[in-house]
Amino acid sequence: MLKSTNWHAFLDPNEEWEQTIYRNNSAVVRQVNLSLQNAKRAGAYAGWNAAWKKFIARNLGAWMHAENGMALHVFTSIQRSGPTNMINTAVAVTAAHKMRFAQDLALFNLDLSEADDDFDGQVHREVWSNAPEWQATRRAVEELTAIGDWAKLLFCSNVVFEQLVGALFRSELVMQIAARNGDYVTPTIVGTGENDYARDLNYTRALFQMLTRDEEHGEANKALMQEWLSEWVPKCLDAAAQLQPIWSQPAEKPVTFAASMEAATEKFTHLLEDLGLDVPKELNQ
Repeated sequence: MLKSTNWHAFLDPNEEWEQTIYRNNSAVVRQVNLSLQNAKRAGAYAGWNAAWKKFIARNLGAWMHAENGMALHVFTSIQRSGPTNMINTAVAVTAAHKMRFAQDLALFNLDLSEADDDFDGQVHREVWSNAPEWQATRRAVEELTAIGDWAKLLFCSNVVFEQLVGALFRSELVMQIAARNGDYVTPTIVGTGENDYARDLNYTRALFQMLTRDEEHGEANKALMQEWLSEWVPKCLDAAAQLQPIWSQPAEKPVTFAASMEAATEKFTHLLEDLGLDVPKELNQ
């Protein structure tokens, strides 16, 4: 268990409280709604090629389940487990972010289903449950929900899984290739999820930096985090590797899996350096 000489020394750099939660999420909801309304008004979905429609239906639809699982069974489950109200509030905001983003993806799926008869709005269930490329990701999400230690769960979720799987899919794939496939709507929606994660990572970095730099417990905390990395980096790298086939599904493929993975691991390495942790050997292979 991680220890601190003063848990109350942690101050959320995002300065989240009740009013900011409502204000920020309301702004995002307005942005998403306007984007969807404009897309329907302009008939934007009619310009999508068949391969891109299938990619969004299968893969963005499947990712909706990951976000929903993290919202309900990871962050909601620990949002009252931290040692201070400041930590608990920050985690509660992450739960709200995840839930809103999952709902945004669900509404997007519904809009696409209503606008285009060729869009399969139901296939995401089968993909998440049975598609081989998604099963390692699904297993990782399910195993995260089984972690009982709030600090380990927060670390393995926001530091490891989100960097090597979540941001890999959202930022290094979807955000990079949507426009090339005639889609300007999806980046707006997925971009809100990436912005959420940037804020969530901001407080996560601050919290774990405080713990690794603790004068009394810092070295022991770092040793424990290294153990968590040894356990979870291989799982997340496996999940990422299993997703590789989806990079080949769109008609336009401006990025390769190798390039996306390199970008994700570079950011992950910088994050570990910020926390004063050693880079696991698996990342150097």
